[in-house]
Amino acid sequence: MWPQVYDPVAGSLGVSALVASIPIVVLLVLLGVLRVPSWIAALAGFAASLGVAVFAYGMPFSLAMSSAAYGGAQGLLPISWIVFTALILYKLTVETGKFEILKNSIGGLTRDQRLQALLIAFAFGAFIEGAAGFGTPVAVAAAMLAGLGFPPFFAAAICLLANTAPVAFGSIGTPLVMLQAVTKLPMATLSANTGRLCAPVSLFIPAYLMLVMGGWSALRAVAPAAIVCGLAFSLVQFFVSNALGPNLTDILASIGAMVALVALMKVWRPKGVAAADVPDHTSRQALTAWIPYTLLVIFVLVWGWPTSKAILDRATIVIAWPGLHNLVQRVAPITTVPSPYGATFSLNLLSASGTSCLFAVFASALALKVSPGKLVSWTGVVAKQLALPVLTIVSVVALAFVMNYSGQTATLGLALSGTGSAFPFFSPLLGWLGVFLTGSDTSANALFGNLQIVTASRLGFNPALMAAANSAGGVMGKMISLSSIAIAVAAAQMPRSEEARLFRFTLKHSIFLASVMGLLTLFYAYVAPGWMRS
Repeated sequence: MWPQVYDPVAGSLGVSALVASIPIVVLLVLLGVLRVPSWIAALAGFAASLGVAVFAYGMPFSLAMSSAAYGGAQGLLPISWIVFTALILYKLTVETGKFEILKNSIGGLTRDQRLQALLIAFAFGAFIEGAAGFGTPVAVAAAMLAGLGFPPFFAAAICLLANTAPVAFGSIGTPLVMLQAVTKLPMATLSANTGRLCAPVSLFIPAYLMLVMGGWSALRAVAPAAIVCGLAFSLVQFFVSNALGPNLTDILASIGAMVALVALMKVWRPKGVAAADVPDHTSRQALTAWIPYTLLVIFVLVWGWPTSKAILDRATIVIAWPGLHNLVQRVAPITTVPSPYGATFSLNLLSASGTSCLFAVFASALALKVSPGKLVSWTGVVAKQLALPVLTIVSVVALAFVMNYSGQTATLGLALSGTGSAFPFFSPLLGWLGVFLTGSDTSANALFGNLQIVTASRLGFNPALMAAANSAGGVMGKMISLSSIAIAVAAAQMPRSEEARLFRFTLKHSIFLASVMGLLTLFYAYVAPGWMRS
């Protein structure tokens, strides 16, 4: 068994952290400065992580390669699988003409692109995040906005920014399920604390989107909508996360926001904006157009229901990853006692979220009378379109797992935990870093959840607050993760050369919002500790 060492370079945690950050620096420089395509940046970062693992951390090459393969497999299932099936569903709606009707049904509510962004990117995107997660909301919402006439780059950017408020409770609460499994803290406590961190930020995200779209003048013009949307979403998010738990938080909060916006638009519209044209479609045509996404929600909810999930999980095969499982040893302070680091891969093709989406595709094809030949042809087109985005996703998740199993991630985490009394500010940044690397709040909670507990206990902070901050801060890294950017570019049908530009655009917003979450965590830690459960 190979033991991890967290200060392998000159016996210094600081110097080791600088070395451990090399793969991240490679990604940032290639994307943000040299503007290379994300798949090249991801492969280069992955190569750098292997080099640091083997030559700086002394990790056996076989273990490093096995951890890379393990991460790559995770990148394929569930992440790429859900993206692939979601885009097949989208392709089906486009080719059958139903997407045009969907666009018109939104256009029938408002012509104003700012309000369309609130409805689709924020509210409807949050609904899809709560039902499916793993890139689906960005893929669906960006495609819808682009179809409504938004410039593709703008559509992708707005959807990435909007996909912050709901991520901690995405995919029927999956990130918090992972956090609870890692930390062993009560789910009710984690859900409540995460809601109390996310709800204040959710309150102003709609207004923030309007500022990004058009500055203060745009915000003033649609201030009632931004206020109503943010207030409805954040209040429901706060209540449901505290009273019911994480599973329905996003779904109910997004429905609340959509209902509030539609009700407002019945009595108000921005000055200078004419009433929307009534779409030239019957109610039956509109309902038929919504069938694919209605079926998506139904299948995802069925897949996530405990009883049906238990049945579907019977087909899951749990694989002890060859050449890695329990062959790496984690030591203090990451764990209280030295313990083997497990590496099990769940081959859950039947119970995976992507499979629920695939069944929605099949059901939609039947309902819309799509021939098997056409469906196969469209699937081939999507597969070709996603070839490089999937390579990006697989590479960056492989990078994250190499960093994790070699100890690089732990070194970075320990360096941040060394901030002492300032740790509440940096605690959300650990989650932010994890999501940037993996593209998943669920994975970030797996990476850093236990470290948050250990560090909080050592420094005298509320462990349940810091664990929740990991998930809440992580959502701000979603917009700059390479997997999310690749998905957005593919969905908006942008040239892949635009990926670096999109990364640079979202980076400043990501850092700002992560800092806001850090300040909010500081507030709870020092000013109002009694407002958090412990």
